[in-house]
Amino acid sequence: MIISAIVLHLLLLSHQTVSEEQVQRYVTGEKGENTTLQCLDQPVNASSLLYRWKKNGSVLVTQNPLKPSEHLSITSNGSLWISGLLYIDGGQYECESQTKDNSSWQTLSNILLRVAEGPTSVSLAVQPATLLQNGTLYVKKGSDVYFNCSSESFPSQNLTWTVEDLALDSYDRASGNNSFLEFSIKNIQPSDQGIYSCTSQNTLSKTTANKRQELLVYYAPESHPGCSWEIVNEPLDVLFICSWYGGYPVPTLDWHEVLEEHVIAKGPTVNSTSQETERLEVHVNGFILHSGEEVKCIGHHVTGVEKNCSFKLKKPYPLGDPMVTALVGSNITLSCTETDSMPPAKTVWMQKDNKIINTTSKYIVSDNNPNYKLTIINVTKEDAGIYYCYSINPLGPKELEVYLTVKTSAGNKGAMVGVFVSVFIMMIGITIGVTVYSRRDRICIGLGFSHLDDDTGDILSLVDSDEEEIFHETELPPLSNGHATTLVEIHRRPSSDHGDNADSTVQRNDQTHPEPAQQTEDC
Repeated sequence: MIISAIVLHLLLLSHQTVSEEQVQRYVTGEKGENTTLQCLDQPVNASSLLYRWKKNGSVLVTQNPLKPSEHLSITSNGSLWISGLLYIDGGQYECESQTKDNSSWQTLSNILLRVAEGPTSVSLAVQPATLLQNGTLYVKKGSDVYFNCSSESFPSQNLTWTVEDLALDSYDRASGNNSFLEFSIKNIQPSDQGIYSCTSQNTLSKTTANKRQELLVYYAPESHPGCSWEIVNEPLDVLFICSWYGGYPVPTLDWHEVLEEHVIAKGPTVNSTSQETERLEVHVNGFILHSGEEVKCIGHHVTGVEKNCSFKLKKPYPLGDPMVTALVGSNITLSCTETDSMPPAKTVWMQKDNKIINTTSKYIVSDNNPNYKLTIINVTKEDAGIYYCYSINPLGPKELEVYLTVKTSAGNKGAMVGVFVSVFIMMIGITIGVTVYSRRDRICIGLGFSHLDDDTGDILSLVDSDEEEIFHETELPPLSNGHATTLVEIHRRPSSDHGDNADSTVQRNDQTHPEPAQQTEDC
């Protein structure tokens, strides 16, 4: 017995030495959970020792199997078991032991218990953003976006915003130790989209919690939709094509028929269809199309942007010179243009038997849209006739008739001779007219054309006179209008000296008109 007591005493002394040399241990427990504070293991039978625990220097609980506690209890090996940790459970704990013979208490363990809670209630917010059905958020390109994160943690926490971009590269955007953390992105761009995570870590327990949110950046195409067409099953069927590239996500495209400026969702001509795609094709039979109708493609983007393109259907109408003349042996070019059709028509040259003319040694066909030419080499009489500039699109055909007249070179010479004779006759007429006009004074007094070449000249002087002497020596031409000439003096100038003396004077008074009124008969 004495030897056993000595050994036990030595062991207690050795444990006391270890306890004094030992660095204080720290234990962190989560609020609401169970935790155990370990006392030092005993090398002897634990039943020979009695344990108790102190908290902050005061005895908290003593080992007593007969009085168990629901919150605090000491196990058989001396450990302190705490059920449902509370904030008040935190503090400085000491484990002491003694032998059952009421020896002094010896300190075995010195433990600092810290109670932590959280992080809990981690939440994040992104504004302004729109929630999709799958839980993803999206914002519009170019907008200012604000991010906020918060959580609850005891005694404190660290918050961090992390971004995982599309390339799966992660980087921190912001961090802090407050109860919330926020940052913003000005003029957000597609490169900013990715998965945004807010992580909260308890500074005491190092427990972490996070919340993730995928954020997309939407933007509509900057340009307008493009409307185009392709002819399929030529020439009656057409493929209307609408494309709108450059947006995210892809837009929704609709084909509509426009009648009287109203959009018909499901028109009888173009079956309206809607699809989320960057390119929408509609196959339409030409029999149900009509010239003058307008077809429109409307593009809708989830960001609220709406743009459209359209074109008006139009039947072809070729234009050109309907009458062409060529000489035998020459080359002649027939031409026409077609610019009005929509969709653009196919244009060919045809002969009267509806035979399409292709390029050969006789014909050269030029297709330089919208100009179409047919050159006939070494024209002969057999080439005369009707040629057709034939245009057709899904709305129907239209042709221009061009009549070619072929003439020989002899016929051309005859025409030139006829023109020369006509000009010659016209010049003779002009010469005679000028000559007659210059001699008009002699024609008026009845000398006639026989005296036009006489070297003598006549001067006709008309004067008033009160004398009514009648001269019978000279006869005047009969009066034509019934009015008498009061006095007529005719002076004839000899060709030799052109003197001023008159050969004779003739005076005639009309006896039927006694009034002395003076009248002069004009030529």
